[in-house]
Amino acid sequence: MNINKIKHSRFGRIVCRLFGEERGAVMMEYVIVAVLIAAAVAVGAWYFGRSVNNEFRVASHAVVNDNTGAYKVQEAAQDNLAAQDTAAINQQKKFINADEKDEGNVTYTVTH
Repeated sequence: MNINKIKHSRFGRIVCRLFGEERGAVMMEYVIVAVLIAAAVAVGAWYFGRSVNNEFRVASHAVVNDNTGAYKVQEAAQDNLAAQDTAAINQQKKFINADEKDEGNVTYTVTH
């Protein structure tokens, strides 16, 4: 009797589902790896995109000999990074304070 004929019957499909058919599993692993790589590239582009954009703006001002414009753009970028750093530290302190209420004494130091 032909095994493919049995596989395509109703009973054969149920048995294949129960015991798991391996066809296409390797391709799915490649798809998962590709999605993870694409996600890492997207996060990296988003994370470093602002810094790179600011550096190009500083360079464009410097090319046209607009040193004050370049300085202002660089200063604004540094202020923005400092504000983000302060916001992150404050958020971290909120989590630490919530943990102290739940678990007792936790020591926390902030270094810059």
